[in-house]
Amino acid sequence: MFMGEYNHTVDAKGRLIVPSKFREQLGEDFVVTRGLDGCLSVYANDEWTALEEKLHALPYTNPAARKLTRFLVAGAATCEVDKQGRILLPAALREYAGIEKDAVLVGMGSRIEIWSREAWSAKNDFDDIEDIAEELGGLL
Repeated sequence: MFMGEYNHTVDAKGRLIVPSKFREQLGEDFVVTRGLDGCLSVYANDEWTALEEKLHALPYTNPAARKLTRFLVAGAATCEVDKQGRILLPAALREYAGIEKDAVLVGMGSRIEIWSREAWSAKNDFDDIEDIAEELGGLL
């Protein structure tokens, strides 16, 4: 299970350090793709395979299924960790997420999200978290 929040910078070549706790669970290579809310989603290979199977099971005749599949699969890239614990984030993915220099990596259970620091701050202020918890049926 991925958990925690880590702040890192992207270097001039588009490389990003992946925290060691995440690397231990991800392995040497994994999949990064566009995520919801303007972030990137990172999947270990087994989780990505399970997601691909779910997408493949969706009816091809459903326009929403085709659109979601295109969004996730066309935007996906396999990333490999170098000896310094970095990955090269493809330019198209960095552009999608608005990541220029500062990034936040967030463990989300079965996946990791990568956010630009600005987007993370703007979309995740958590001021309304008590209302959300109540709306979700007293989950906590």
